[in-house]
Amino acid sequence: MRINWAKSLRKFHFWGAVLTAIPIFIIIVSGILLQMKKDSDWVQPPTQKMSKEPPSISAQEILAAAQQVPEAEINGWEDVKLFDVRVGKGTTKVRAKNRWEVQVDHQTGDVVQVAYRRSDLIEEIHDGSFFNKIVKSWIFFPAGVVLLILWLTGGYMIVYPYWKKAQRNTKRAKTSRPIPA
Repeated sequence: MRINWAKSLRKFHFWGAVLTAIPIFIIIVSGILLQMKKDSDWVQPPTQKMSKEPPSISAQEILAAAQQVPEAEINGWEDVKLFDVRVGKGTTKVRAKNRWEVQVDHQTGDVVQVAYRRSDLIEEIHDGSFFNKIVKSWIFFPAGVVLLILWLTGGYMIVYPYWKKAQRNTKRAKTSRPIPA
């Protein structure tokens, strides 16, 4: 029995696309949003620029300033997900575990910006870890592998007819040449 590769690839391409449509849609939409994170304040708050001097206040004083922001719900270091000192911009970002970000001027201790940071949530949705480890490992990862195979088979299905046509034209050109005497 001979396998019809073109037909088999088209079937795989069709069913692969059907089975992975939802996770790939989620990956694409979240990827588009992540591409815009530096351009959209809604996705990721911009870093405020203050004095470019090294911090003159302690980490504990910066934490105390962040604790004054009710939305961040920071009671102590255990509520802090990330403490990001931006010396070149004069600010320190205190990112709470509830995704609120408090930017503190590390010269004066003033809170210069409070904003909800969606980029981390979007990244978790993008890689599937938002749902749970099983969904990430058994749905999103295989969907990514199938997407790669769909890309390869789709490329093959586009190129193959042109390649076959070029082969036929080359064969015709060889057979139609007059034989030199």
